[in-house]
Amino acid sequence: MGIDRRKFLTLAGVSALTVIGNKVSGVVPGANSEDVMFVPDKPALTGSRWAMVFDARKCLEEKNCTKCIEACHKVHNVPQFDNPKDEIKWVWKENFENTFPTQEFENVTEQLKDKPFIVMCNHCDNPPCVRVCPTQSTWKREKDGIVMMDMHRCIGCRYCVAACPYGSRSFNWRDPRPFIKETNPEFPTRTRGVVEKCNFCADLLAKGKLPACVTACDKGALVFGDLEDPESEVRKLLKDRFAIRRKPALGTNPQVYYLV
Repeated sequence: MGIDRRKFLTLAGVSALTVIGNKVSGVVPGANSEDVMFVPDKPALTGSRWAMVFDARKCLEEKNCTKCIEACHKVHNVPQFDNPKDEIKWVWKENFENTFPTQEFENVTEQLKDKPFIVMCNHCDNPPCVRVCPTQSTWKREKDGIVMMDMHRCIGCRYCVAACPYGSRSFNWRDPRPFIKETNPEFPTRTRGVVEKCNFCADLLAKGKLPACVTACDKGALVFGDLEDPESEVRKLLKDRFAIRRKPALGTNPQVYYLV
């Protein structure tokens, strides 16, 4: 049975208002939406090009410290598997040679060569993972350069895993939810068959907070800021100290810098 024109326009208007209301409340995220899932509850932290600076010497002041890793994984419901094959990593440690395989070792102080370095997604300016994703579930935000993921759209093809030259993406071979020690209700859990990675804490930036790893580090070894702001701490550190990046010759232009 059909409906008359007046009823049709009324229903159409109600539907439009519902969609607009849901969009404002963050209920209807798009594939490449700039505000996926997160609604600011205070003025959000904004920048033109977010970057992370890692001070190796400060990090090494406390041996075997994992505060940044634990904070990141707790906030983002990263599971804890005993089997290395199933390991999910957002932030983790690698030794110097694995972190910087192309670095000229003779130009680095001896005390750093056999030490662990914090690694994460590099949020590259030219991310190969974005180019190979067939569903656009991973993309680079135009406003601040963060390489994002919509894990609901991920089909588990693992093209991005193969394309990333830094090993910064993890695949859920098993259902991760039973292996989360304490679920954070403010961040979504994942399912078997999807890829995940560090998102520079875009969820926390939207709430006016710094990344969890930065906040957790009481030594100030991790510094986060806007690379386009000449007054930002990251710009000042990179101006005053010598920094290296992971595999810079690949042309990905990684935005995680290491002070050595």
